[in-house]
Amino acid sequence: MGVKRKQHGAKFKAQVAMAALAGDKTLAQLSSEYGVHVTMISTWKQELMKRADELFERGNKRAADPQKTIDNLHRKIGQLQVERDFLVGQPAISHLMKGAR
Repeated sequence: MGVKRKQHGAKFKAQVAMAALAGDKTLAQLSSEYGVHVTMISTWKQELMKRADELFERGNKRAADPQKTIDNLHRKIGQLQVERDFLVGQPAISHLMKGAR
């Protein structure tokens, strides 16, 4: 049976990449300290260097929390359903809605 691959979070990757960027220790030392292959550390370091300028761009708004966006959309759907159900109960509007279908 195969070995399950480890999934590292963004915070951990940033910490390791910053340590590699500092240059106080070799990649081999960091590899043994953090338990990550040298190639991964090198990749994370290159990614950090390549995308560091994005941190300082003006007008760059952080992406909204996806769960918050989903919750807001569910709330809006519920509101629209209540409004639709209310309008269907109105005789004049109900007649128009049935004719539109």
